[in-house]
Amino acid sequence: MPPPRLRHSVRALILTADHQILLCRHLVTDPAGDAVWTAPGGGIEPGETRLDALRRELAEEVGLTLTGTPPHVWHRTTMTPDVLPGYDGIINDYYLVHTTRFTPHGTMTPAQLAAENIVDRRWWPLAELAAYPGPDLFGPRNLATHLTTLVTNGVPPQPLTLDR
Repeated sequence: MPPPRLRHSVRALILTADHQILLCRHLVTDPAGDAVWTAPGGGIEPGETRLDALRRELAEEVGLTLTGTPPHVWHRTTMTPDVLPGYDGIINDYYLVHTTRFTPHGTMTPAQLAAENIVDRRWWPLAELAAYPGPDLFGPRNLATHLTTLVTNGVPPQPLTLDR
């Protein structure tokens, strides 16, 4: 049996001092109509390090220039072929980036963002994220719980493995 085809990705938990997080809204194409709010980021290209990919993705999607090395706080593997066409699953590594609030405007054009199914970007206060009733989802599904733990306990000594 061949090894699973996994897409390796990086994501940034871009967080302000007053606990607002910048998220991107992705339209889901199958089933059509669903939407998921996720941390900015994306796939690691051949020859890139995780940090190089994170820098590129943040510049492209939200216009943030990443300096330094942010802490690696979460690791999540999702094994299901319906997450990303052509792959059996995805591995997301999350990094914590503290910043002041800014207006997201990356190097990608609106058409390029739409081609990646990104239709919106917005700042979410942690309390609003925790109280949001839907219909949109968050990736990971229990993002508010994990983020609250991170804000309350600080950066873990080792990246936490997320299950959902």
